[in-house]
Amino acid sequence: MSLDFETATGWAAVGEASLDEAIDLRRAIHADPEIGLHCPRTSDKIKAALAGLPLDIREGTSTTGFVAILRGGRGGDAGGNGRTVLLRGDMDALPMQEETGLPFASRTDGAMHACGHDSHTAMLVGAAKALCARRETLAGTVVFMFQPGEEGHHGARHMIADGLLDDPLPEAGFALHISPNMAMGTVVSRAGTLMASTDTLRATITGRGGHAAMPHDCLDPLPIACEIVTALQVYVARQVAVTDPAVLSITKLNAGSAHNVIPSTVEMLGTMRTLSERTREQLRAAFTRMVEGIAAAHGAVGEARIEEGYPVTVNDPRATALMKACATGLNGEKGWAVMPPMMGAEDFSYVLQKLPGAMAFIGAAPEGSDPRTNPPLHNTRMTIDERVMAHGIAMHCAVAERFLENGFD
Repeated sequence: MSLDFETATGWAAVGEASLDEAIDLRRAIHADPEIGLHCPRTSDKIKAALAGLPLDIREGTSTTGFVAILRGGRGGDAGGNGRTVLLRGDMDALPMQEETGLPFASRTDGAMHACGHDSHTAMLVGAAKALCARRETLAGTVVFMFQPGEEGHHGARHMIADGLLDDPLPEAGFALHISPNMAMGTVVSRAGTLMASTDTLRATITGRGGHAAMPHDCLDPLPIACEIVTALQVYVARQVAVTDPAVLSITKLNAGSAHNVIPSTVEMLGTMRTLSERTREQLRAAFTRMVEGIAAAHGAVGEARIEEGYPVTVNDPRATALMKACATGLNGEKGWAVMPPMMGAEDFSYVLQKLPGAMAFIGAAPEGSDPRTNPPLHNTRMTIDERVMAHGIAMHCAVAERFLENGFD
């Protein structure tokens, strides 16, 4: 599978020509970040940028996300002829205070685009404009998915529940995510498991409080909580296969009010990440069993609660091969690299449960920087080389055109 030279250079040139507009949109979104499922100002900026294009805009009721549907001139008619491909861009920010010092830094206290969603959105808008310009040559339909609520709010799941991916139902879905810790322009991914599931762990240990000078008259929940934390780490180390890794971290213990008071309760908070659903279920059961059992062994009461997070992100091998072909066609052999699975999570996993597809990272390390030491995603000083958006626009267009022409062949 390959991307012919003329097509590759054509889309690369389109990406370069689209860069200035993409930078303007990205900076406008970056300066005005919104968090969660409802990002109306961001949605308005995107719709304004798409105004006048031959797109069918469809909105749901659960979020301010929407899809923009482009029906190509060769098989993209309303009768459903031709293939349909989905391209996703997320738009929400994080609850963080920006410290980049950029002239277009966030004007909203406690909100920042520290995960590159501003650039994802700008790249997808650029791709939509470029593909609209070639509408008559497209052999099918492109669904542009502009999604809020990726940062822990299950935005993709809500948009799917709203039926926004059902008519037309895409036959494949693709997403790009920037990384400041990868060489600029290189596309990085893998077939199969790409990213982990994520669940939030909560527990309450209830004992009997009293005077710290007389612990024998109390039932101190603090050492019980500490024992649970240690037992959980031992369990992961000794009973989870190293070939199917998992991370379980208890990140917060909250108890007590004074140096001389033994509290009645301890609240525990943590996260669990796995690379398979099988290990995920194993760890969920172990967490509940240990919280309840260890507390009971000391005469206390343990209550475990698990808040379900994102599923494992699994790339279809055929879709991954297609992305590789496009990346190398655009940028030669240096345009693609294989990565190991990572323990971060993505709600594009919901899309990949519904239809085959793939997600990839695209390097955005600023010029002259060391990708290994750059402030990473979710850091208050995270920045990107905005030229990455030219590569991203070209990649989106090449992937969409390739799939519409040939499917996974």
